[in-house]
Amino acid sequence: MEPAPSPQEKYQLITRNLQEVLGEDKLMAILKERELKIYWGTATTGKPHMAYFVPMSKIADFLKAGCEVTILFADLHAYLDNMKAPWELLELRTRYYEHVIKAMLESIGVPLEKLRFVRGTDYQLSKEYTLDVYRLSSVVTQHDAKKAGAEVVKQVEHPLLSGLLYPGLQALDEEYLKVDAQFGGVDQRKIFTFAEKYLPSLGYAKRIHLMNPMVPGLTGSKMSSSEEDSKIDLLDRKEDVKKKLKKAFCEPGNVENNGVLSFIKHVLFPLKSEFVVLREEKWGGNKTYTAYEALEKDFAEQVVHPGDLKNSVEVALNKLLDPIREKFNCPELKKLSSAAYPTPSKAKPGEKGTKNSEPEDVIPSRLDIRVGKVISVEKHPDADSLYVEKIDVGEAEPRTVVSGLVHFVPEEQLQDRLVVLLCNLKPQKMRGVESQGMVLCASSVGEPRQVEPLDPPAGCCAGERVYVEGYEGGEPDEELKPKKKVFEKLQADFHISEDCVAQWKQRNFLTKLGTVSCKSLKGGSIS
Repeated sequence: MEPAPSPQEKYQLITRNLQEVLGEDKLMAILKERELKIYWGTATTGKPHMAYFVPMSKIADFLKAGCEVTILFADLHAYLDNMKAPWELLELRTRYYEHVIKAMLESIGVPLEKLRFVRGTDYQLSKEYTLDVYRLSSVVTQHDAKKAGAEVVKQVEHPLLSGLLYPGLQALDEEYLKVDAQFGGVDQRKIFTFAEKYLPSLGYAKRIHLMNPMVPGLTGSKMSSSEEDSKIDLLDRKEDVKKKLKKAFCEPGNVENNGVLSFIKHVLFPLKSEFVVLREEKWGGNKTYTAYEALEKDFAEQVVHPGDLKNSVEVALNKLLDPIREKFNCPELKKLSSAAYPTPSKAKPGEKGTKNSEPEDVIPSRLDIRVGKVISVEKHPDADSLYVEKIDVGEAEPRTVVSGLVHFVPEEQLQDRLVVLLCNLKPQKMRGVESQGMVLCASSVGEPRQVEPLDPPAGCCAGERVYVEGYEGGEPDEELKPKKKVFEKLQADFHISEDCVAQWKQRNFLTKLGTVSCKSLKGGSIS
């Protein structure tokens, strides 16, 4: 038998690859006396995706360090967060999470018998817990509750009271799960510091907090369940994995916001302690790296090509996903998956709908709207009023788009500008040039007509998904059929608010960084 790791060795295992630790001295003091008790919680909202392997690999580290680990399926939190999981689907989604998280852990070799699995509603509806929620609400200010949830709870124009309760419940979980530490992403930091501030006011101990960095998605921004192109789902087919990795942001020599490299660093290296770059012999053959820093250095110096890196990650990722796919190939789990995450075309619980009308539901999530960056712009050779633009929308090649903006927006104002592009219209030839999308613009109501391209929030990346508030989930149509007039029906309710925010039926157009807007055309239409 291998000798038990020393407290220092345990500390190194527990903290490796973390971005931040709050309470390092307390952590070391506990490790010198006994095993650490720690929990990781996940709200049962959107489908878990490949970024969930990051906390899974840390859980493997915690077990190697001898920690007592609890996994919380935070079902009540999922409902409180702006009803991301409707009450009618809560039980189904929690069951889905239990199956898929356990399948992930098994795929990386984590023994399930060493873990404790708990549902939030197992204890959060008890008399004692409910009383503590009331006690906490009597000392927490609205400002602190809102600030604590700013990075985690969905931010909307008219927030619900439930979102203000969310941080308090997460703080109380530390006491009721009887742990020394809570582990989560660095986006949870404000909730963690909130817990450190307020738990002592109820007579409870301040806990240790361990934080993972946020792994970039495939588009270079945060990986998100609501942004389809940023993630690979755990049940994606191998051909879908290949397609998404092929489109992933992985610029030669660029190690910043590189989701492919980050996945290697935070998942594959901790699991295997090495990574093999697969290459043809003419390009030097396969190369095995035993330290991530050496791989990052070679990529930065362009010794490793993005294509080889993506292909190698594809092989390694599919090895992790294969047992999960196999487990979910049974009729029972297929049925659970469909029931927990019904297709967007079906009426939501509580909404009216008939079997005949289900496929024809006209909802904003059917539109594939993305942030685009104008790479080049020039006048159409055969039309004085049209521009021909090359627009980067996070794909392998920029799209060619024809826009009637010559009389409204100077060329130099379009060049290198971020725009909002509708990407799933059927390609259409405009005076001999095929247009592969539509730049969405605000238009004035009266004369003289004014037009302004919609502006995504500052800091967005090309390819980020734009969605309508409340319609974050669901897959857009691969291509909108002209005869169905889906876009035209939705467009009838597009407008610009008095605050210059783009809306559909008073619901804001959003990216993960905030609202989509225009410069000045209050009350205008969108086309």
